[in-house]
Amino acid sequence: MSSVSGGNGPEAGKAGSKVYVKVPASTANLGPGFDSLGLALSLYAWIEMEIADRTEIRLYGDQMNGVPVDKTNLIYRVAQKVFERAGVSHPELSIGMYSEIPLARGLGSSASAIVGALVAANALTGGKLSQRELFEMASALENHPDNVGASLFGGLTVAFWDGERAEHIRVVPDERLEALVAIPRFELETKRARGILPAQVPLKDAVFNVGHASVLVAAFCTGRYDMIRHAMKDALHQPYRASLIPGMSDILERATDHGALGVALSGAGPTLLALVDAKSGRKAELERFLLDTLSRHGIEADTMWLAPSAEGATVLTHFDPSVTLMENVKGEVRA
Repeated sequence: MSSVSGGNGPEAGKAGSKVYVKVPASTANLGPGFDSLGLALSLYAWIEMEIADRTEIRLYGDQMNGVPVDKTNLIYRVAQKVFERAGVSHPELSIGMYSEIPLARGLGSSASAIVGALVAANALTGGKLSQRELFEMASALENHPDNVGASLFGGLTVAFWDGERAEHIRVVPDERLEALVAIPRFELETKRARGILPAQVPLKDAVFNVGHASVLVAAFCTGRYDMIRHAMKDALHQPYRASLIPGMSDILERATDHGALGVALSGAGPTLLALVDAKSGRKAELERFLLDTLSRHGIEADTMWLAPSAEGATVLTHFDPSVTLMENVKGEVRA
């Protein structure tokens, strides 16, 4: 494996050059860090990209149902932006993607596709663009840096995007931290979840979030995970989005009584995220609480135990280019 800025692949930039990239999912906001905090999670997407004589796009897995397989595909379009910026032309690509990340659930599925496309296309150019350039391009495409930052760099990413400049600081969470996600079996488009937010908020709510987000980052940096339950509270987006996700308010209010270190809506939702001490003896209790609470509100959901991913998007050098993408990822996907 190599870092996102390397992994040029054999004969980079020539027909037949093929690269593979692995990208983690992400959770954004973590409560108060609206559009500024992102955490990479151990759920992944794999992208295969090759310069070809004609464009072919192969998508694997149920998560890919309904995704375009022509040149309107997001991965293809993002790759062309990289080539344009790098001053090269590769209009025909062979692309394959397999993803474990559910679509429109608040786990960064679009961000992982954007980041994977950027990193793969950049590898095909021989790494002409820097990580900073890739990050700024990703932030511009997503209109916020939280999910893309986490997927690109790994760990907890604290970032801003002002429309021109993107900056980030990466924090590696302690190994004792785990994440439990409850994923409702319905999609919630980010556009709808953002549309419900007010254009203006009271000053007291803005101050509330600045303080809580600051303490949350400090808790991650110092290992003061006892502060997470207090610091993950939010006044800017979760109170408004609660109407879109039955049971969410109950979970936000009571999950820490059932063993969570802290709890938040994952990104724009509908997934709910609980941070947990890996050594906790209350994991089963917490999982049951999340599922039972959603069920009482008529919501079917699935749970997953995930770990923070310290590694971001990675160019894979151990994959065999003579076999299919699915043969390469076999053994790496979640059971």
